[in-house]
Amino acid sequence: MSIHLDPDKCLACTTCVVHCPVAEVTPAFLGPRMIGPAFERFRLLGIVEDASLQYCANCKNCEIACPQNVPVATINMLARLAQCQETPPSFRDWIVAHGEVLARSLKYFPAWLKNMGTHLPLMRTLLDVIGIHKDCPMPNFAKTAFRDHLPRLAQKGFEKTVAFFPGCYINYYDPGTGFDLVWLLNQAGYRVLVPKDFVCCGIPLISGGFENDARNNARTNLRVLAELKAQNIPVITACPSCRLMLSREMGEFFPDLLPEETVAIDDAQSFLLKCVATGELAIKKPQAAAKTKISAIYHAPCHLRAQGIGLPAVELLRFFPDIEICEANAGCCGISGSYGFKKEKYAIAQSVGSKLFQRVQESGRPLVVSECGTCRLQIAAATHKPAMHPLTLVRAALEGRPLSLG
Repeated sequence: MSIHLDPDKCLACTTCVVHCPVAEVTPAFLGPRMIGPAFERFRLLGIVEDASLQYCANCKNCEIACPQNVPVATINMLARLAQCQETPPSFRDWIVAHGEVLARSLKYFPAWLKNMGTHLPLMRTLLDVIGIHKDCPMPNFAKTAFRDHLPRLAQKGFEKTVAFFPGCYINYYDPGTGFDLVWLLNQAGYRVLVPKDFVCCGIPLISGGFENDARNNARTNLRVLAELKAQNIPVITACPSCRLMLSREMGEFFPDLLPEETVAIDDAQSFLLKCVATGELAIKKPQAAAKTKISAIYHAPCHLRAQGIGLPAVELLRFFPDIEICEANAGCCGISGSYGFKKEKYAIAQSVGSKLFQRVQESGRPLVVSECGTCRLQIAAATHKPAMHPLTLVRAALEGRPLSLG
């Protein structure tokens, strides 16, 4: 491992256990304290890894709750990487961890064919055989990846530039959110660029146990970030998991790769809030109340809460009087990236998310809003309600147009 995190700051107070959504619903996981700081002492003695480790979802709720700031989930992920050096991950785990590699390899197939292939009953049965649950929600490939379409957008006459790290989900499955962000940044006077060398942030690779692949991605992304910093170009992302990895976790997993000066990457909503504060992005209040208000419930992704930056999307949405937004405050959705796709963890993920699903249904709101792509996928599949990124809602409000929930 790149580093060894000291477990001795743990007070054994079990606060992390109380807040662990996985430990709450299954005895298969011994809990973050036992598998994290407590078992770390046994690892130092060379004792065989406990099988319960594989059930950590890396949702970070243990770290959010810990009064001692012990990086419990990171300890677990480092242990998983060590375990996978001894016992290589399965083919199934390779597939769910290497979504970007698979998407690139399928680039020349039309989206309809890829989507038909991943949704056909026969294919779902085959996926179930290798360990991807036949009922798990599957995202649809976009007709054109965000990065491929971005050069076609007219972005001329802007004096300011911002770099965007789209992440795998927006790039391959949800480019519309990327276009919404580009539009908003253009309104604030920024040209948006996406460096061609940006690769997957690496968080699915870490969770899957693929240390070398994650290290290679970290090395590439750090080089690009350093180049942007040298040009004084700010970098943002609209994905909470990507920002968590790029801004914090690379330093925990690969400190030997970090440059001497910190390379910052901002949250897209936080960046837009700054644009509003400086007057770069003008939000004009409507002269008359809209006939139809947009009513939505907001889910805060675990990886956003782990960053301690508040809820910038909610702050942004509340600038608009015609948007009625309430917070779900109902915990984790359960999918945790690729966790809920796995056959042995699918039922756990559904149980973890059940409180949130119930809260969404009971709210009566017709729309769900969340920054995380897989959270939206999970919630939409469980509640049969449309789910979208906050940026889409912000753009619709600024344009003064009705929002399609189809």
